[in-house]
Amino acid sequence: MPVALEIILPVVLLTGLAALFAVLIAVCSKKFAVQRDERIDEVTSLLAGANCGGCGYAGCDAFAEAVVKGEADVNSCGPTSKENKALINGIVGAQSESIIIVNACAGGNRCRDKYDYQGYGDCMSAELLAGGGKACPTGCVGLGKCVSECPVNAIEMKDGAAKVTQSKCVQCSRCVRFCPKKTLKRLPGNAKYYVACSNPAKGKEVREVCSAGCIACGMCAKNCPVGAITMENGLPVFNYEVCTGCGVCAGKCPVKCILPVD
Repeated sequence: MPVALEIILPVVLLTGLAALFAVLIAVCSKKFAVQRDERIDEVTSLLAGANCGGCGYAGCDAFAEAVVKGEADVNSCGPTSKENKALINGIVGAQSESIIIVNACAGGNRCRDKYDYQGYGDCMSAELLAGGGKACPTGCVGLGKCVSECPVNAIEMKDGAAKVTQSKCVQCSRCVRFCPKKTLKRLPGNAKYYVACSNPAKGKEVREVCSAGCIACGMCAKNCPVGAITMENGLPVFNYEVCTGCGVCAGKCPVKCILPVD
């Protein structure tokens, strides 16, 4: 076989194979292509675009895809405006459930210290050391992890406990995820009062560790004119569908652990 043919033949064969594979790839890409939901791009355009990862996803596009698939709630994106969240819910056909976030612990400085914590000032790190420095096993640690994590500065430490400013809060729930004691809780948007205590122990035990804790006396439930409060596991539980926000419960509470939402 001539030398020229020995060189040209492999080149022709390789070129032919390359062309064949190119055609096969093109055909397969069209036949097996996964159609991208156009709503993903619409949702992405309405998000804040910070790509901060606060929602738990790699970026805004990944979060938008999860929202469209119904795997994520748009409220998990703190930086996005309420107006844009409403538009996004309209795009995906979801209804935005109105919520508020409160700290179900008003102990703070009124809760006895178990020890003087001298480590890194973070609730989550303090929690690793015997459950934190507070004597109440379910109370707010008070070292401000929620404050540092809030993307809109809606939380401040007041008298040693976290306090949420509702007018600033965008209900992203980031603080809820980072609270080691889970005292930051979501309530329905129509809630007017809430129980600022999470300790289910008996009254005597609660008073030994915190002067602001619920003593399970049941006065709130007994005096509620519409029967919107029941005692469950030593703590008052509101039925917000029934509650009228009259405030009788707060007035009758001897330790003032039922607080207005503000």
